Amino acid sequence: MHKLDTNPVLEANTVLEEGPAPEPARELIDISAAHRESNLDPVLDQLDRELVGLKPVKSYIRQIASLLLVARLREKIGVSTDRPTLHMCFTGHPGTGKTTVAMRMATILNNLGYVRRGHLVVATRDDLVGQYVGHTAPKTKEILKKAMGGVLFIDEAYYLYRPENERDYGQEAIEMLLQVMENQREDLVVILAGYQDRMETFFQYNPGFRSRIAHHINFPDYAMEELATIGELMLAQQNYSFDADSRHAFVEYLELRRKQPHFANARSVRNAIDRIKLRQANRVVKQGGSIPREELVRIDEADIRQSRVFHGGSEIDPDRVIAGDR
Repeated sequence: MHKLDTNPVLEANTVLEEGPAPEPARELIDISAAHRESNLDPVLDQLDRELVGLKPVKSYIRQIASLLLVARLREKIGVSTDRPTLHMCFTGHPGTGKTTVAMRMATILNNLGYVRRGHLVVATRDDLVGQYVGHTAPKTKEILKKAMGGVLFIDEAYYLYRPENERDYGQEAIEMLLQVMENQREDLVVILAGYQDRMETFFQYNPGFRSRIAHHINFPDYAMEELATIGELMLAQQNYSFDADSRHAFVEYLELRRKQPHFANARSVRNAIDRIKLRQANRVVKQGGSIPREELVRIDEADIRQSRVFHGGSEIDPDRVIAGDR
């Protein structure tokens, strides 16, 4: 029996017709679904509603949220990645929204699984540093215990370090904080806050903090228009309102107040609103008789212009009791 001759050309064509083996299907990651599941948008939208302006700050927070979301997705698909460094530093003048942003940051970290509880503990030097030997460690440990699983926000952090006082116990608190920031960074995020220039000096004397902080966010002062908007929103939330004359007077007040010491942005606006409400209530009660319902809501120009700011005086420190201010 004769073997049939094969045609090499035909064989080659047959191989070509079969074509290359199909590529395996690529795994697709649904970014939109992951974003929805993390509930980031409601938190970020709330931040937009709570704070006027601060566009650079809000943009940076959104970038951090995106970075953390992508890091979580990389973990899920088995891509080797280091845990993002989460400790932060917020700098800026008082009343620029640092504590509010820290609260929302704690929620974002919790939603993405970077902290267990997502709560915020606010502390100052007085909460961490003792006044005698053996007092600092228990105080610092107590605050750290409260903050575990969430965010510890240390306001005016530079007061922890007082090089001019050899007997100061702040250094002990600093060393404990640095140890926890390094060894328990998967269960606690620390945010330091304060004036920018003072924080720079603090980092120079305490480089251990700088090396552990990845995100430095500066909070700018509010512009005049933003301060006026903040005042309007605060009044509206409490069911008060300006009329045309009182609105104009309030802007004049802000222009004068900004030039005085101890101006604290939105905090000073809030305290000004409280004083205006006192004057409005005093005016209405003195007036007596029957008044239209609208008068309990309306802020009069006189309620604002009674402030000492219009008469060459100065406002009291916004962090002190407002009683007695006219």
